Amino acid sequence: MFEALKAANPANQLASLAMSDGTKTTDKIAADDPLAALRGGGSYATILIVLTLAAAMVLALLASPFGSPLYLTALATFAMLGVFFVLGMFAGHIRIGERLPEADLLKAIADGQDEGVLIVKRKGGQPVYANHAMAAFVGRSDSGDLGMLEAAFSSVNEAAEAMFRLNRAALAGEERAEILPAPSAAFDAEPRYVKVAVRPFISEAMHRDPGTLIIWTLTDVTEQRRVETEARASIDARLGLYDTMPVGLMHIDPDGMITHANATLIDWIGFAREAIEKRMVRLTDLVSADGAEVLMSAARRGDASLAIDLDILGEDGRSLPMHLVCRAAENDAPQANSDASDLDNPARCGLVIGCVNREAELLDATADSAAELRLSRFFQSAPFGIATVASNGTITNANPAFARMILDGTIGSGEQVLEILTPKADQATRQRVAASLADVLAGRGNIAPVEITVGQGNEFTRRVFMSPLAGAKGAREAAVLYVLDATEQKRLESRFAQSNKMEAVGTLAGGIAHDFNNVLTGIIGHSDFLLESHKPGDPAHRDLLTIKSSASRAAGLVSKLLAFSRQQTLQNEVLQLGEVVSEITPLMNKTVGEKISLKVLTERELWLVKTDRSQIDRVIVNLVVNAKDAMPDGGDLTIRTRNITERECQKMDHFGLLHGEYVAIEVSDTGTGMTPEVLNKIFEPFFTTKGVGKGTGLGLATVYGIVKQSGGFIYPESEVGKGTTFRVFLPRHVPDEEEVATLHQKQAKKSSRHGPDVTGSGRVLLVEDEDGVRSFAVRALRSRGFEVLEASNGAEALELIESNETPLDIVVSDVVMPEVDGPTLLKTLRKTHPDLKFVFMSGYPNDAFRAGLDAEEKFGFLPKPFSLAELVGKVKEELASE
Repeated sequence: MFEALKAANPANQLASLAMSDGTKTTDKIAADDPLAALRGGGSYATILIVLTLAAAMVLALLASPFGSPLYLTALATFAMLGVFFVLGMFAGHIRIGERLPEADLLKAIADGQDEGVLIVKRKGGQPVYANHAMAAFVGRSDSGDLGMLEAAFSSVNEAAEAMFRLNRAALAGEERAEILPAPSAAFDAEPRYVKVAVRPFISEAMHRDPGTLIIWTLTDVTEQRRVETEARASIDARLGLYDTMPVGLMHIDPDGMITHANATLIDWIGFAREAIEKRMVRLTDLVSADGAEVLMSAARRGDASLAIDLDILGEDGRSLPMHLVCRAAENDAPQANSDASDLDNPARCGLVIGCVNREAELLDATADSAAELRLSRFFQSAPFGIATVASNGTITNANPAFARMILDGTIGSGEQVLEILTPKADQATRQRVAASLADVLAGRGNIAPVEITVGQGNEFTRRVFMSPLAGAKGAREAAVLYVLDATEQKRLESRFAQSNKMEAVGTLAGGIAHDFNNVLTGIIGHSDFLLESHKPGDPAHRDLLTIKSSASRAAGLVSKLLAFSRQQTLQNEVLQLGEVVSEITPLMNKTVGEKISLKVLTERELWLVKTDRSQIDRVIVNLVVNAKDAMPDGGDLTIRTRNITERECQKMDHFGLLHGEYVAIEVSDTGTGMTPEVLNKIFEPFFTTKGVGKGTGLGLATVYGIVKQSGGFIYPESEVGKGTTFRVFLPRHVPDEEEVATLHQKQAKKSSRHGPDVTGSGRVLLVEDEDGVRSFAVRALRSRGFEVLEASNGAEALELIESNETPLDIVVSDVVMPEVDGPTLLKTLRKTHPDLKFVFMSGYPNDAFRAGLDAEEKFGFLPKPFSLAELVGKVKEELASE
């Protein structure tokens, strides 16, 4: 109505003409257009002009040729007026006859309307115009004002608040309408209703001062209210009928929300009517998820009818056997403002369901239908898929679980089971399923289960068991199929196999690496001796440097193998990962280059972890280098550290991640990403996607081993074209008082830049079964001022100690040796030399042999391979310790 008023209502035109301080519309017209009176003048003005022109012509005829100039001037003036008059008549500006002024015409049209119109000024509320209908309503013969309008509703109780809301909307420049009972004095007939509307008046003529006027309108809506009341009464009558029916009825919207239920169903299920009317109960609150999917699938497909037996759960958890008859709505568009009238308009709902309660049949133990009902309830509520198949291979019946796992919610009765089970399968799978179906339909049993894949990308695995039905010859059903969801089992099997493979490779790599370490220790050590005796100008100096460099590179590869096999030596300490990342950020900035944007995000109050500082640096740098290689054209690289609470950990779907508290390091890139096939192999040693000579394939294998040896977990996520994210989870460490003090000392201590002192003194017993390692170590220690005794195994070392009267200062021993190994040697010496200092040297981590020693046993550890300086430095460190 508001749009019609704006376009055609004469009150709009009158309001435009009323924009002045005066209250007379015609005054405004005269002031704005001085020619208006002439344009609209009546017959009197026309006759007067004609008589004047005639008089001028008579005077001209009577005048003397030698008349006065005054007469000539008058004649010329009258002649000009006559010409203008004639031209005005031809142009239509002057007409002879009756014509209403424009404002009077508009006013006449407005007064003739049944709708009451009142135009007032926004400031003060003074009336500008009121048509006859409005004047009659407020009880005045000429005009009305806002006060009169409010007074007219004084006998209506709810009018005061409504008029207040309308006034507030008018002052705010808003449109608003209220429906009110009409005062009894305003109409002579039965009780009537009017719609009172208000809106600001804005037009092009008022663009300089919009909103100056406000238009109030009154519209009689009695007939409309009568029709609505009758419709509501009809609906209420039908609702009463529905509520008293012996079957339950409910309406479901496309989102699965129950929009209405009759009293019978509400009594059965026990939910409050208010909860249903407020859309607080979903279909899944009444039936299982599989059953709900079957029902909603029928709605989405637009099925005319679907009959199914399902159990409905009451609010108290009690299960009721029901026979459901469902009908899809014609239009399942959800309506936000739908109400109980949806019963008359099912197009607003996704599904209409009728429910027949079969509980009485179940309680009647003598009835044949009771056994049938129990079987039906088992069939429909089973958590695994069940379907019966006819002898021609078509499905005769299927439960909701089968529909969900195989048919995306469709029951599928009458369809060929082979086509349903293998719509996208390869030829081998299809032949295998077809052979099994042929056997079961022929009545043969003991058929091995077959596995099929379903889903958009065949991402779900189903295991199908087939069994013939006894005595099925000539019967409608010849076989029954059982379907289990094997997706998670297959995923676990795949991951377990991968884990076992990695474990086996790691064990092999660790064993090889240990033997290589002994060889490399001798090569590196003797290279150090030769370099001391060959100065840079010596022709052999460069060759010696090459030998040592190659040996060091080999030692690096061995170290990576040990890291992957989780057999490297870790020097664990309490760390704050945020500080670790911050300290190596400058190095990472140089590594990634200018084309890659590096962002580091660290959570405040990050928890502590306990791991090897150098190795965790290695993990981060390796992940950053891999991310850089995945973005040859540049991109974004983000490193984030954050705490993972136990509650958050429980929500994660990471295989093998134990519930607990962790500190996570996430390295994300926007690079090329990886396919699932590549993702399954990235942690394998020597597997690389880089070109020849651009990688050893041990980077991520090393990362995997370090994280695992630190008690953590690592999980990659990648998508081709979008990038990759590695998430490392390290267990939270709660330090004791001693560790806290040590941590504070490290933070306060300034690192020394002075070179190490590699000279020393003391009596050393060196025990090593590898001749090359032993000869290098003995020579190295002697060259730096130590007195050295040597033995090739533990037994020889014990004999040497017993026969030598001079006490020893320290024993440096290998771990794995024939006859008496290193740990046994230490335990034996403790009986006679409890204070003797001891250092193990080994290619295995110290955890590998600590289990055989006392928990409080103190000893030093030197990992192989080592250089001359590292050997001497470790011996001096242990001698200086208390």
